[in-house]
Amino acid sequence: MKSPKRQSVAVFSNPFTIPGFNETLPAGEYGIETELSSPPDHLHPELWKASVIVKLHQRESHPGLARTLKVSLADLDEARAKDKMTGKELADFFLEEMLSDPMVQMVMEADGVSERQLRRLYSNVRMSKATSDAPKDED
Repeated sequence: MKSPKRQSVAVFSNPFTIPGFNETLPAGEYGIETELSSPPDHLHPELWKASVIVKLHQRESHPGLARTLKVSLADLDEARAKDKMTGKELADFFLEEMLSDPMVQMVMEADGVSERQLRRLYSNVRMSKATSDAPKDED
């Protein structure tokens, strides 16, 4: 008996990378096949982790050659999140997620750290990075 699989499509607005795969993939639609549960013959179903098969675009150098890539669900989700974050700093996203976590808020309160202090800290990090990345004037 085969384990159930779900077919879907992931759309990327920008070129992207997947950890462990040494190629930048072009923007576009990608067919996705997700196994919904561990295969029935899997020796340790409790250790099974969800993974997906991404149907890659054909290369111009090898027309007609179908390529697939098996990746973890977490890696695909990370690539999709980065694609959605275009134009917005990932640090901003992280900061907002962190500040919305009740446990983080509790620790901040216990340590006497305010939301304003954290926002200032993160904005200073971004400004210093932008300054260090800026081209230097040669005299």
